[in-house]
Amino acid sequence: MTTNLAGAAIWTAGIARRKITPPLHVELAGFGYYLNRTAEKVNDDLNATAFVVGDDQGHFVAFVAVDLMYGDAAFTQSIRQQAAALTGIPREAICVNCSHSHNAPTAAAHANRGVGEFDADYVKSVAASAAEILSQAWRQRKPVKLRAGWSEVKDIAFNRTRENGPVDRRVSVLRADTLDGKPLAVAVNHHTHLNAHLDANPRAISRDLAGEVVDQVEAALPGAMVIYLQGICGDVMLRPEFTSTARSFEPGVAIAETTLHAWQTAKSISGQGVRAVTSRIQLPTRRWTREEIEHDREESLYRLKTGDTKDWLNGFARVIVTYPAKLPIRYGGSVEKAVAAVSRFGVEWTDAILPDLETRPEYVQTEVQAIRIGDVWFAANPAELFTTLGLEVREHWPHPDLFLLGYSNGAIGYLPDAHEVERKSYAAYQSPKFTGQFPFTVKSGSAMIEGLLAALGQTVK
Repeated sequence: MTTNLAGAAIWTAGIARRKITPPLHVELAGFGYYLNRTAEKVNDDLNATAFVVGDDQGHFVAFVAVDLMYGDAAFTQSIRQQAAALTGIPREAICVNCSHSHNAPTAAAHANRGVGEFDADYVKSVAASAAEILSQAWRQRKPVKLRAGWSEVKDIAFNRTRENGPVDRRVSVLRADTLDGKPLAVAVNHHTHLNAHLDANPRAISRDLAGEVVDQVEAALPGAMVIYLQGICGDVMLRPEFTSTARSFEPGVAIAETTLHAWQTAKSISGQGVRAVTSRIQLPTRRWTREEIEHDREESLYRLKTGDTKDWLNGFARVIVTYPAKLPIRYGGSVEKAVAAVSRFGVEWTDAILPDLETRPEYVQTEVQAIRIGDVWFAANPAELFTTLGLEVREHWPHPDLFLLGYSNGAIGYLPDAHEVERKSYAAYQSPKFTGQFPFTVKSGSAMIEGLLAALGQTVK
C-alpha cells in the first residue's frame, strides 16, 4: 500500500445512495400470514446505499445495503452481474446486505410463504438501482484515510429465545475521511431486529431503527454518508419498553451515540490491501416426517372446514410466530381470522413440500463471504443467524476488528443454535415451512461457523 507523509495507508472510497421506496400497492413483508399488508403511508423513504473501497493495486470491494426484509440469491446475483458490468468489480467482491425491516417489501421469491408477496417488477427495479448506485459510488471514489473501531451500546435489546441469553452489543465502525480530514463515509454494523415502531405503524413504509441511526449520525457528521450493515440478530430484538412506546426513539439515539464514540476513537487501518472470498457450503437439514406433515395438514383442514378455534394454541400454531398468543392482534383482535390464516398456511406449506419430500437432498447449499480491508474483516452470511453462533465466530477469529453481517447475499431463514433445534421453536420448526426448506439440525450452526472461519482464513493467505 502507498502511504502518506504521516505513515497512514491511503485508500480510495466512494459512497452513494438512491431511494427505493415502493409504490403503496407493494406488500410489506413479515409480521403475519396473508395480511395483504400494503402500505398506507410512507414514514421515511427506503434506500439503497453503496460503499466502495479500493487499494493502490486497483482492487475493490463493495457493500450494498438495501432497506428490505430479505434478498435471495437471485436478487444478489442480479445486482452483482449488473454492477460488475458497470465497474469491473468482481462479483465475489460485492456484498448485498438487507436491513431486515418489517416495514419494507421482500426481495426473496421463495422465502416468504404467506408473509409478504414478492413483487417481481419492484424487485427488478431495486436490483437495477442498487447496481447503478454502486457504479456511482465507484465513479465518485477519492483518496481517503480509513479508520476502524468499535464500542458497546447500552442495554437496549434482549435475547427472545431464552432468559438472560446472549446479546452482541458491539457497534462496529469503519470511517473514511478525505485526505484533508473531512468525513466522507461511515459504515455501521450492529445486531438487533428493527422493531422499534413496527407494532405502532404496521402499514407504514419505514427503515425503522436503522434509518434513525443513519439520520442521526449523518446530522452529527455533516458531509458524511452512513451505510448501516445489519448484523447477526436472529434471536435478538429491542426490549419491550422500547417497542412502539413513548421510548421507541431511545435505541436509535443510543446506537447513534455509540457509533459516534467508536468513530471518534477509531484507529488507522494498516496496509495489506483489499481481498474478497466467497465459498459455497452445505448446511445439514433433516427430512420432514410424514407424521409431522400429516399433523399440520389434518388440523389445518379441520379448522378451515369447521371454523373451530378451540385449543388452537396447543396445536401446530404453538410456534407459528414468536409470540403466538398475540397473533390475533394483527387480525383486528379476531381469533377466528388468525386461525383461518394459519390454517391456510398449514395446507399450503404441506402442499408445497409433499411432491419432492422423499427426493430432496437433506442439506441447504448456500454462500458465505469474507472481505478484508487492511486489518479489518467482514464475515457475511445469508441467514437469520443466532447470536451464540455469531459470537463463536468472533471468539475464534484472532483479529479484533470483525464486522459480522447477516441477511447477506441470500435468504435461508433462521439458522438457530442446537438449543433451539432441540426444543423445536419458531425459528427451528416454523421458519423452514415458510422458506420452503427442511429444518436445520443441531450440526447446522457448526457448519456455518466453520464455513465463515474458513472463508475469513482464505483472506490472510
